Amino acid sequence: MLEKIALLAMPGLTPFEFGVICEVFGIDRRSTGGPAFDFTIATAVPGPVRTSMGFDVVIDNDLSTIAEADLLAVPAYPVGTPVDEVYLEAIRAAHARGAWVMSVCSGAFVLAQSGILDGRRATTHWMYADKLAERFPRIEVDADRLFVDQDRIVTGAGTAAGIDAALHIVRREMGAGVANAIARRMVVPPQRDGGQSQFIATPVVECADDSLAEVLDWMAEHLERDLPVPELARKALMSPRTFARRFKSETGTTPAAWLNRQRLLRAQQLLEESDYGLERIAVETGFGTAAVLRHHFVRVLQTTPTAYRATFGTLAAAAGSRSGAPDAALAG
Repeated sequence: MLEKIALLAMPGLTPFEFGVICEVFGIDRRSTGGPAFDFTIATAVPGPVRTSMGFDVVIDNDLSTIAEADLLAVPAYPVGTPVDEVYLEAIRAAHARGAWVMSVCSGAFVLAQSGILDGRRATTHWMYADKLAERFPRIEVDADRLFVDQDRIVTGAGTAAGIDAALHIVRREMGAGVANAIARRMVVPPQRDGGQSQFIATPVVECADDSLAEVLDWMAEHLERDLPVPELARKALMSPRTFARRFKSETGTTPAAWLNRQRLLRAQQLLEESDYGLERIAVETGFGTAAVLRHHFVRVLQTTPTAYRATFGTLAAAAGSRSGAPDAALAG
Protein backbone atom coordinates (compact mmCIF):
# COMPACT_ATOMS: atom_id res chain seq x y z
CA MET A 1 0.00 0.00 0.00
CA LEU A 2 1.14 3.52 -0.78
CA GLU A 3 1.05 5.47 2.50
CA LYS A 4 4.31 7.30 3.21
CA ILE A 5 5.58 9.63 0.49
CA ALA A 6 8.91 11.43 0.67
CA LEU A 7 10.10 14.25 -1.58
CA LEU A 8 13.78 15.17 -1.78
CA ALA A 9 14.55 18.88 -1.65
CA MET A 10 18.05 19.38 -3.04
CA PRO A 11 19.71 22.75 -3.67
CA GLY A 12 18.93 23.75 -7.26
CA LEU A 13 15.56 21.98 -7.42
CA THR A 14 13.11 23.19 -10.07
CA PRO A 15 9.94 24.65 -8.50
CA PHE A 16 7.34 23.41 -10.99
CA GLU A 17 8.31 19.74 -10.85
CA PHE A 18 8.74 20.05 -7.08
CA GLY A 19 5.21 21.43 -6.94
CA VAL A 20 3.83 18.61 -9.07
CA ILE A 21 4.82 16.05 -6.43
CA CYS A 22 3.40 18.24 -3.67
CA GLU A 23 0.13 18.63 -5.58
CA VAL A 24 -0.40 14.91 -6.25
CA PHE A 25 0.71 13.53 -2.89
CA GLY A 26 0.69 16.40 -0.40
CA ILE A 27 -2.99 17.36 -0.27
CA ASP A 28 -5.67 15.66 1.82
CA ARG A 29 -8.32 14.73 -0.75
CA ARG A 30 -10.61 12.62 1.43
CA SER A 31 -13.45 15.13 1.07
CA THR A 32 -13.60 14.38 -2.68
CA GLY A 33 -13.09 10.62 -2.56
CA GLY A 34 -9.30 10.65 -2.70
CA PRO A 35 -6.57 9.67 -0.25
CA ALA A 36 -4.56 11.48 2.41
CA PHE A 37 -0.90 10.46 2.23
CA ASP A 38 1.70 10.75 4.98
CA PHE A 39 3.75 13.30 3.03
CA THR A 40 7.25 14.46 4.00
CA ILE A 41 9.70 16.85 2.34
CA ALA A 42 13.28 16.30 3.44
CA THR A 43 16.72 17.73 2.79
CA ALA A 44 20.24 17.02 4.02
CA VAL A 45 20.50 20.18 6.15
CA PRO A 46 17.12 21.57 7.32
CA GLY A 47 16.56 25.22 6.61
CA PRO A 48 16.44 27.34 3.44
CA VAL A 49 17.00 25.44 0.17
CA ARG A 50 17.72 27.59 -2.88
CA THR A 51 15.68 26.72 -5.98
CA SER A 52 16.75 27.07 -9.62
CA MET A 53 14.61 30.23 -9.82
CA GLY A 54 16.63 32.01 -7.15
CA PHE A 55 14.19 31.89 -4.23
CA ASP A 56 14.34 29.65 -1.16
CA VAL A 57 11.99 27.04 0.21
CA VAL A 58 12.33 26.29 3.91
CA ILE A 59 12.50 22.58 4.75
CA ASP A 60 12.22 21.40 8.36
CA ASN A 61 12.98 17.67 7.96
CA ASP A 62 16.31 15.95 7.50
CA LEU A 63 16.85 12.71 5.59
CA SER A 64 16.33 10.51 8.65
CA THR A 65 12.59 11.21 8.34
CA ILE A 66 12.28 9.37 5.01
CA ALA A 67 13.80 6.03 5.99
CA GLU A 68 10.45 4.21 5.81
CA ALA A 69 8.92 5.96 2.79
CA ASP A 70 6.90 3.82 0.37
CA LEU A 71 7.77 6.27 -2.41
CA LEU A 72 10.78 8.53 -2.76
CA ALA A 73 10.32 11.28 -5.36
CA VAL A 74 13.04 13.39 -6.99
CA PRO A 75 12.06 16.63 -8.79
CA ALA A 76 13.89 18.16 -11.75
CA TYR A 77 17.50 19.11 -11.08
CA PRO A 78 20.04 21.13 -13.10
CA VAL A 79 21.55 18.84 -15.75
CA GLY A 80 25.26 18.24 -15.24
CA THR A 81 25.27 19.31 -11.59
CA PRO A 82 26.89 16.80 -9.21
CA VAL A 83 24.60 15.52 -6.48
CA ASP A 84 25.70 15.27 -2.87
CA GLU A 85 26.40 11.65 -1.95
CA VAL A 86 24.00 11.81 0.99
CA TYR A 87 21.05 12.15 -1.42
CA LEU A 88 22.35 9.39 -3.68
CA GLU A 89 22.64 7.06 -0.72
CA ALA A 90 19.06 7.83 0.32
CA ILE A 91 17.91 6.91 -3.19
CA ARG A 92 19.89 3.65 -3.19
CA ALA A 93 18.53 2.74 0.23
CA ALA A 94 14.93 3.38 -0.82
CA HIS A 95 15.29 1.20 -3.89
CA ALA A 96 17.09 -1.54 -1.97
CA ARG A 97 14.25 -1.86 0.54
CA GLY A 98 11.65 -2.15 -2.25
CA ALA A 99 10.17 1.35 -2.16
CA TRP A 100 9.00 3.10 -5.30
CA VAL A 101 11.46 5.66 -6.62
CA MET A 102 10.39 8.26 -9.16
CA SER A 103 11.94 11.22 -10.93
CA VAL A 104 10.43 14.06 -12.90
CA CYS A 105 12.14 15.54 -15.97
CA SER A 106 15.89 16.03 -15.40
CA GLY A 107 15.57 14.36 -12.00
CA ALA A 108 16.44 11.22 -13.99
CA PHE A 109 20.05 12.43 -13.94
CA VAL A 110 19.98 12.22 -10.14
CA LEU A 111 18.73 8.63 -10.26
CA ALA A 112 21.39 7.91 -12.88
CA GLN A 113 24.13 9.23 -10.60
CA SER A 114 22.88 6.94 -7.84
CA GLY A 115 23.36 3.94 -10.13
CA ILE A 116 19.87 2.48 -9.75
CA LEU A 117 19.10 3.02 -13.45
CA ASP A 118 22.08 0.96 -14.65
CA GLY A 119 20.85 -1.82 -16.93
CA ARG A 120 17.31 -0.44 -16.95
CA ARG A 121 15.09 1.59 -19.27
CA ALA A 122 14.39 5.21 -18.38
CA THR A 123 13.22 8.47 -19.87
CA THR A 124 13.65 12.18 -19.29
CA HIS A 125 12.69 15.38 -21.09
CA TRP A 126 13.32 14.92 -24.82
CA MET A 127 15.78 17.86 -24.80
CA TYR A 128 18.04 15.99 -22.36
CA ALA A 129 17.63 12.41 -23.59
CA ASP A 130 20.78 12.34 -25.74
CA LYS A 131 22.84 13.78 -22.91
CA LEU A 132 21.49 11.20 -20.46
CA ALA A 133 22.36 8.38 -22.86
CA GLU A 134 25.83 9.82 -23.50
CA ARG A 135 26.72 10.37 -19.85
CA PHE A 136 25.24 7.09 -18.61
CA PRO A 137 25.67 4.47 -21.37
CA ARG A 138 24.45 1.63 -19.14
CA ILE A 139 20.94 3.13 -19.19
CA GLU A 140 18.54 2.33 -22.04
CA VAL A 141 17.11 5.79 -22.68
CA ASP A 142 13.69 5.93 -24.33
CA ALA A 143 13.10 9.53 -25.39
CA ASP A 144 9.64 8.98 -26.85
CA ARG A 145 7.64 8.10 -23.74
CA LEU A 146 5.79 10.12 -21.13
CA PHE A 147 7.19 7.87 -18.42
CA VAL A 148 8.91 4.53 -17.97
CA ASP A 149 8.16 2.08 -15.15
CA GLN A 150 10.70 -0.66 -14.52
CA ASP A 151 11.41 -2.49 -11.28
CA ARG A 152 9.48 0.06 -9.21
CA ILE A 153 11.55 2.91 -10.65
CA VAL A 154 9.45 5.43 -12.59
CA THR A 155 11.15 8.13 -14.65
CA GLY A 156 8.92 10.84 -16.07
CA ALA A 157 9.46 13.23 -18.96
CA GLY A 158 9.16 17.00 -18.67
CA THR A 159 6.69 19.13 -16.73
CA ALA A 160 3.14 17.71 -16.86
CA ALA A 161 4.38 14.17 -17.59
CA GLY A 162 5.37 14.13 -13.93
CA ILE A 163 1.67 14.19 -13.09
CA ASP A 164 1.11 11.20 -15.39
CA ALA A 165 3.99 9.31 -13.76
CA ALA A 166 2.73 10.06 -10.24
CA LEU A 167 -0.86 9.04 -11.08
CA HIS A 168 0.49 5.86 -12.65
CA ILE A 169 2.06 4.85 -9.34
CA VAL A 170 -1.15 5.68 -7.48
CA ARG A 171 -3.12 3.59 -9.97
CA ARG A 172 -0.72 0.64 -9.63
CA GLU A 173 -0.85 0.68 -5.84
CA MET A 174 -4.34 1.94 -5.04
CA GLY A 175 -6.48 1.36 -8.12
CA ALA A 176 -8.01 3.40 -10.90
CA GLY A 177 -10.71 4.90 -8.69
CA VAL A 178 -8.22 6.59 -6.36
CA ALA A 179 -6.09 7.85 -9.25
CA ASN A 180 -9.18 9.21 -10.97
CA ALA A 181 -10.28 10.99 -7.77
CA ILE A 182 -6.93 12.79 -7.58
CA ALA A 183 -7.00 13.65 -11.29
CA ARG A 184 -10.56 14.96 -11.03
CA ARG A 185 -9.60 17.28 -8.15
CA MET A 186 -6.55 18.50 -10.09
CA VAL A 187 -8.62 18.89 -13.28
CA VAL A 188 -6.18 16.82 -15.33
CA PRO A 189 -6.83 13.80 -17.58
CA PRO A 190 -6.31 10.50 -15.73
CA GLN A 191 -5.96 8.42 -18.89
CA ARG A 192 -2.52 9.26 -20.34
CA ASP A 193 -0.17 6.30 -20.13
CA GLY A 194 3.57 6.02 -20.52
CA GLY A 195 3.40 4.74 -24.09
CA GLN A 196 2.19 8.04 -25.47
CA SER A 197 4.71 10.19 -27.25
CA GLN A 198 6.09 13.02 -25.10
CA PHE A 199 6.65 15.19 -28.15
CA ILE A 200 3.35 16.26 -29.74
CA ALA A 201 3.83 18.13 -33.00
CA THR A 202 0.75 20.34 -32.56
CA PRO A 203 0.20 20.87 -28.82
CA VAL A 204 -2.28 23.69 -29.44
CA VAL A 205 -5.17 22.96 -31.79
CA GLU A 206 -4.88 25.32 -34.75
CA CYS A 207 -8.36 24.96 -36.20
CA ALA A 208 -11.24 26.98 -34.89
CA ASP A 209 -13.62 24.05 -34.28
CA ASP A 210 -13.36 21.35 -31.64
CA SER A 211 -14.50 18.41 -33.78
CA LEU A 212 -11.74 16.11 -32.58
CA ALA A 213 -12.51 16.86 -28.92
CA GLU A 214 -16.16 16.02 -29.59
CA VAL A 215 -15.16 12.74 -31.23
CA LEU A 216 -12.90 11.85 -28.30
CA ASP A 217 -15.81 12.41 -25.91
CA TRP A 218 -18.08 10.30 -28.12
CA MET A 219 -15.49 7.50 -28.28
CA ALA A 220 -15.21 7.45 -24.49
CA GLU A 221 -18.99 7.17 -24.19
CA HIS A 222 -19.25 4.29 -26.68
CA LEU A 223 -16.37 2.01 -25.71
CA GLU A 224 -18.60 -1.07 -26.09
CA ARG A 225 -18.88 -0.48 -29.84
CA ASP A 226 -16.54 -1.38 -32.65
CA LEU A 227 -15.02 2.00 -33.56
CA PRO A 228 -13.13 1.78 -36.85
CA VAL A 229 -11.16 4.79 -38.05
CA PRO A 230 -13.38 5.39 -41.12
CA GLU A 231 -16.44 5.79 -38.87
CA LEU A 232 -14.57 8.09 -36.49
CA ALA A 233 -13.24 10.11 -39.41
CA ARG A 234 -16.77 10.61 -40.74
CA LYS A 235 -17.91 11.91 -37.36
CA ALA A 236 -14.98 14.35 -37.40
CA LEU A 237 -15.76 15.35 -41.00
CA MET A 238 -12.28 14.27 -42.13
CA SER A 239 -10.80 11.67 -44.40
CA PRO A 240 -9.49 8.57 -42.57
CA ARG A 241 -5.91 9.52 -43.41
CA THR A 242 -6.32 13.11 -42.15
CA PHE A 243 -8.11 11.91 -39.02
CA ALA A 244 -5.36 9.42 -38.16
CA ARG A 245 -2.66 12.06 -38.68
CA ARG A 246 -4.56 14.69 -36.70
CA PHE A 247 -5.30 12.24 -33.88
CA LYS A 248 -1.62 11.32 -33.55
CA SER A 249 -0.44 14.93 -33.65
CA GLU A 250 -2.87 16.08 -30.96
CA THR A 251 -2.94 13.12 -28.57
CA GLY A 252 0.50 11.60 -29.09
CA THR A 253 -0.93 8.15 -29.82
CA THR A 254 -3.06 6.25 -32.35
CA PRO A 255 -6.86 5.86 -32.20
CA ALA A 256 -6.48 2.13 -31.52
CA ALA A 257 -4.01 2.64 -28.66
CA TRP A 258 -6.14 5.42 -27.16
CA LEU A 259 -9.25 3.26 -27.29
CA ASN A 260 -7.45 0.30 -25.77
CA ARG A 261 -6.28 2.39 -22.83
CA GLN A 262 -9.74 3.88 -22.29
CA ARG A 263 -11.24 0.39 -22.32
CA LEU A 264 -8.73 -0.85 -19.78
CA LEU A 265 -9.42 2.09 -17.50
CA ARG A 266 -13.15 1.46 -17.73
CA ALA A 267 -12.60 -2.24 -17.02
CA GLN A 268 -10.51 -1.34 -13.97
CA GLN A 269 -13.31 0.91 -12.73
CA LEU A 270 -15.95 -1.80 -13.18
CA LEU A 271 -13.77 -4.38 -11.44
CA GLU A 272 -13.35 -1.99 -8.52
CA GLU A 273 -16.88 -0.67 -8.21
CA SER A 274 -19.29 -3.27 -9.59
CA ASP A 275 -20.10 -6.94 -9.09
CA TYR A 276 -20.34 -7.60 -12.84
CA GLY A 277 -18.85 -10.83 -14.15
CA LEU A 278 -15.89 -10.73 -16.51
CA GLU A 279 -17.97 -11.53 -19.59
CA ARG A 280 -20.25 -8.58 -18.95
CA ILE A 281 -17.32 -6.27 -18.26
CA ALA A 282 -15.63 -7.42 -21.46
CA VAL A 283 -18.77 -6.65 -23.50
CA GLU A 284 -19.36 -3.25 -21.87
CA THR A 285 -15.78 -2.15 -22.42
CA GLY A 286 -15.51 -3.30 -26.03
CA PHE A 287 -13.14 -6.23 -25.52
CA GLY A 288 -15.89 -8.67 -26.47
CA THR A 289 -14.89 -11.70 -24.41
CA ALA A 290 -13.37 -12.33 -21.00
CA ALA A 291 -10.40 -14.04 -22.64
CA VAL A 292 -9.57 -10.92 -24.67
CA LEU A 293 -10.03 -8.73 -21.61
CA ARG A 294 -7.66 -10.93 -19.64
CA HIS A 295 -5.09 -10.86 -22.45
CA HIS A 296 -4.96 -7.05 -22.46
CA PHE A 297 -4.94 -6.86 -18.67
CA VAL A 298 -1.94 -9.16 -18.39
CA ARG A 299 -0.07 -7.51 -21.27
CA VAL A 300 -0.50 -3.92 -20.07
CA LEU A 301 -1.05 -4.15 -16.31
CA GLN A 302 0.93 -7.34 -15.57
CA THR A 303 -1.91 -8.82 -13.56
CA THR A 304 -5.17 -10.68 -14.17
CA PRO A 305 -8.67 -9.20 -13.76
CA THR A 306 -9.21 -11.65 -10.91
CA ALA A 307 -6.13 -10.49 -9.04
CA TYR A 308 -6.97 -6.85 -9.70
CA ARG A 309 -10.49 -7.25 -8.31
CA ALA A 310 -9.20 -9.12 -5.28
CA THR A 311 -6.85 -6.21 -4.53
CA PHE A 312 -8.98 -3.19 -5.39
CA GLY A 313 -12.59 -4.40 -5.59
CA THR A 314 -14.96 -2.79 -3.12
CA LEU A 315 -18.29 -4.34 -4.13
CA ALA A 316 -17.43 -7.59 -5.91
CA ALA A 317 -16.10 -10.81 -4.45
CA ALA A 318 -12.99 -12.06 -6.21
CA ALA A 319 -14.36 -15.61 -6.46
CA GLY A 320 -17.43 -14.77 -8.52
CA SER A 321 -20.34 -12.46 -9.18
CA ARG A 322 -24.05 -12.39 -9.71
CA SER A 323 -23.97 -12.10 -13.49
CA GLY A 324 -21.74 -13.31 -16.30
CA ALA A 325 -18.88 -15.78 -16.02
CA PRO A 326 -17.20 -16.18 -12.62
CA ASP A 327 -13.83 -14.56 -12.18
CA ALA A 328 -12.42 -17.79 -10.81
CA ALA A 329 -12.74 -19.33 -14.27
CA LEU A 330 -9.97 -17.05 -15.48
CA ALA A 331 -7.73 -17.15 -12.43
CA GLY A 332 -4.00 -17.28 -12.96
